[in-house]
Amino acid sequence: MHSSQATVNLVVRENKLHIDAVSEVGVAFAAVLDKPSESVKSKIHGKVMSWAEFKSHISLISKFSFLFRGQQKPWRLCTSFHRRGRYRMSEFTSKDVKQLHQRLSAITSHFFNLTVPDQNGAFFNLLQHHGYPTPLLDWSHSPYVAAFFAFRDRPIDYAGDEFVRIYIFSNQDWQKQDKQIQNLDPPFPHLSVMEFIAIDNPRLVPQQAVTTVTNLHDIEAYILEKEAETGVTFLEAIYIPANEREVAMRDLRFMGITAGSMFPSIDGVCEELRERNFDR
Repeated sequence: MHSSQATVNLVVRENKLHIDAVSEVGVAFAAVLDKPSESVKSKIHGKVMSWAEFKSHISLISKFSFLFRGQQKPWRLCTSFHRRGRYRMSEFTSKDVKQLHQRLSAITSHFFNLTVPDQNGAFFNLLQHHGYPTPLLDWSHSPYVAAFFAFRDRPIDYAGDEFVRIYIFSNQDWQKQDKQIQNLDPPFPHLSVMEFIAIDNPRLVPQQAVTTVTNLHDIEAYILEKEAETGVTFLEAIYIPANEREVAMRDLRFMGITAGSMFPSIDGVCEELRERNFDR
């Protein structure tokens, strides 16, 4: 016999939500939920490397097994949606996405049919790449693209002692160990890797973009929990001195990784040429 209702008791104690429930057929269950951390500091300990050491290190890594993410500072992994204190995925899909679809359909050359999974995902990714907070987190197949995003917003000729951070995510191992969900809001925690089709999104291909989708505020805590369960290291971080920006950006320009190539638009080209002609 399946339960259709339950009596639930909720108590907040020591920053934890204690849940006790009994269904009408006598089935009892309990759970304790931790309050998400308010700290922006990462739980992942990083290894310090010079730019030259980083290039040597990644030359030994299989490009098919890992994903990379560059950040200006060692912030913890968190989607822009969750950083703004949003948690209800159902509200995001029923309200935010509906409003955005209504407005953007007048601008995009393609009409996104949100009932088709591929187009729905492509629309979410378009929102992400244009600055709207979503429960998506951007990664790249390329460690050098990740490095570009890590160094990009650092000041020219920075001489301080801070570091940029590049995350290395063991994508293949993660997908083997953790169930991947093609759904924003299943009734359990998840972090799923997705590759969306590039509809009206010319940035996707040059950035070699991959996305993780999650309903979790604290992604790192979930990954660390899975590492403890499986004994597999899924996530690493590398610190590179931010004062190596000019050396790194010069190398990246020689590789064809510039604002103009990463953001194929008027804005991207202007950013690239501004740095070349003015920001010295």
